[in-house]
Amino acid sequence: MSLTRRTLLALPLAAPAITRAQGVTEIEFYFPVAVGGPITKIVDRYAADFMAAHPDIRVKPIYAGSYVDTLAKAMTAVKAGQGPALAVTLAVDAHSLVDNELIVPLDTLATSVEDRAWLNSFYPAFLRNGQIGGHVWGVPFQRSTIVMYWNKDVFREAGLDPDHAPANWEEMTAFARKTTKREGDRVTRWGIQVPATGFPYWLYQAFAIQAGAELANAAGNRVNYNAPACVEALQYWIDLTRKYGVHPDGIVDWATTPRDFLEGRVAMIWHTTGNLTNIRGNARFPFGVAMLPAHKRRGSPTGGGNFHLFKGASPAQTAASLRFVKWMTSPTRAAQWGIDTGYVATRPDAWTTPEMRAYVADFPAAAVARDQLEYAVPELSTHDNQRVTQVLNDELQAALLGRKSPKQALDDAQANATRLLRPYAR
Repeated sequence: MSLTRRTLLALPLAAPAITRAQGVTEIEFYFPVAVGGPITKIVDRYAADFMAAHPDIRVKPIYAGSYVDTLAKAMTAVKAGQGPALAVTLAVDAHSLVDNELIVPLDTLATSVEDRAWLNSFYPAFLRNGQIGGHVWGVPFQRSTIVMYWNKDVFREAGLDPDHAPANWEEMTAFARKTTKREGDRVTRWGIQVPATGFPYWLYQAFAIQAGAELANAAGNRVNYNAPACVEALQYWIDLTRKYGVHPDGIVDWATTPRDFLEGRVAMIWHTTGNLTNIRGNARFPFGVAMLPAHKRRGSPTGGGNFHLFKGASPAQTAASLRFVKWMTSPTRAAQWGIDTGYVATRPDAWTTPEMRAYVADFPAAAVARDQLEYAVPELSTHDNQRVTQVLNDELQAALLGRKSPKQALDDAQANATRLLRPYAR
């Protein structure tokens, strides 16, 4: 679905079709819609509020589907000379966007004392994926970590403390055994589900972190897919099904996992904190939210999207885009975005706003993903990122389906990724 690096380098970086007219600067804003909840209505409202406060700027949100769709459409639009001025794309796509000379380093635009303070106001764990070659290429916005959701009624029914989440792999296995429910040979409720479509590498990275592994180096030109700790992590994921019998066989779907949880077909799930508001609004039972369980250590990868400013925009559009991004990531808006969606407010001062203080006091689970940032690591990000992660996704699914052993799958992923990264090796 993505364009090759050679093709992208040849694309003309023509100015977007939306131009300055009658004193009003118009900018197109590509936004991914891939999670539950009324996201488009929320973004439309934010854009309207911004335009009311900035009548000289007109923002046109364009909802482009998944993150992969959004990136592909933005690249295609650039080729046609209709590229957006800005977009929210995966934070991990920064290497590819920089390699293909498609985005502008934000620190070259935000140069005042106030601007530098703004760039330094975000949680470091969220900034890391956008920091490449001494520049800041992406600003955190729609950011997350993976958290565990559990059904307190099911825990109570199984004789477990409904207010105690599993703290480590051993407890998660034990709790999942107690909450898996069978009627004869048929499973009517699973103990645990970890989805393996959409973002398999992301969920797997959590297991790998907990096993003590790092999937890639900071430069994004080398991966460690087949390290012993990585093999251990994948083996445990598979063991949840084949050894312990507490996880569905095969590939669990990303999109249906929250629904399975809400409909009582699973006791515990791993999923993005971006589904927190959706689950809170639709659960007909008390539920808990916890950091992911530890093994050798605790941890989750960060996730989600950053704002990126695209080349080809006029100076007026670039300036307007920067004003919009600064407004959207201010403490008040960052707090409101977290409240509206469940994503993590991306800067510490957002958590001190009256609105966020009241929200957390009423719903303490909202702070779990923030607190997990202490243990978080940057999401897997490399040069040629989509292809390098896709080879891992394919091999993870092969192992989960029983077509390869964990070691063989990860050896094959390592070989393919190393080949793809050879042009970037230093």
